[in-house]
Amino acid sequence: MDIKDIQNLVRFVAKAGVSEVKYKNKDFEIYIKTPLGGEPVSYVTPQVAYQAPVSAPVANTGSAPAASEATSSADDSKYITIKSPMIGTFYRKPSPDKDVFVNVGDAVTEGKVVCVIEAMKLFNQIESEVSGKIVKILVDDASPVEYDQPLFLVDPS
Repeated sequence: MDIKDIQNLVRFVAKAGVSEVKYKNKDFEIYIKTPLGGEPVSYVTPQVAYQAPVSAPVANTGSAPAASEATSSADDSKYITIKSPMIGTFYRKPSPDKDVFVNVGDAVTEGKVVCVIEAMKLFNQIESEVSGKIVKILVDDASPVEYDQPLFLVDPS
């Protein structure tokens, strides 16, 4: 049996929908196992990925912006942070032709969807864990996020 015969056998097993095939002759033995036989396979229809235009970074040339960053980080301590529960790509909209989930100034309640994170072609809805008002969106649309990365600042008052 040459490589072409093995490839044809693998294709046949995949089309037949069986879970296991064992073929044995005097020279060799081949065992093919697929996830199809008897186990339900779930398929997720892929959605079109949306990519926002990327703008050029602005250079920080003065000490005044650095001072304002220090005061803004001190002000941010009174806010609650919604963090990413996973690694993936952050999207503010459910699809490119829909409106964003939340904007700065919007009121959110516990359990309201604030964004989606795509991980391995699955779009996971991220819900707010607190009630309050969105003060700041910390991540650009269609950008990668890490586990536990801050996404939103919420004023709980």
